[in-house]
Amino acid sequence: MKNLGNLLKEQRESKGVSISEASNDLKIKDVILENIEEGNIGAFKDIYLLKDQISLYAKYLGLNSNNIIDEFNEYLFEYTSRIPVKEIEREMQKNNKIEKEELKVSSPYTKPMKKYPRVYYFLIYTILILIVFIMFFWSIKQITINTKETKDISYIK
Repeated sequence: MKNLGNLLKEQRESKGVSISEASNDLKIKDVILENIEEGNIGAFKDIYLLKDQISLYAKYLGLNSNNIIDEFNEYLFEYTSRIPVKEIEREMQKNNKIEKEELKVSSPYTKPMKKYPRVYYFLIYTILILIVFIMFFWSIKQITINTKETKDISYIK
């Protein structure tokens, strides 16, 4: 990747173009072009986007973008062939688990219910019992007050 980056950098410098000019013309950030020229592949998350940017940069500099992309693909092949198969399998399993979790579709009847701690149930029942007691005593008080008033009124007559 460093060879490819050096080639792009030399071509840009021979044309007398600064990084900021190329960045403005291509609408690619300066940092991205600098990382391409330095060969920092670790600075990029998306290889396909990186390929597109390298291709655009090569066309901008007047180079054959197909040859540049072929060289980049050869580098990627060499780079990825050094990754142990166990690591690749582990990543694939992790990605499959994530995809399965995202794709799970279930009805409300088969979906597992969320379990709440017993404290929540205790609080809810306690509040309900308190409300019932308050309503009961309030209604008794209303009845007794109403009966006193009726007795008082009957004595006044």
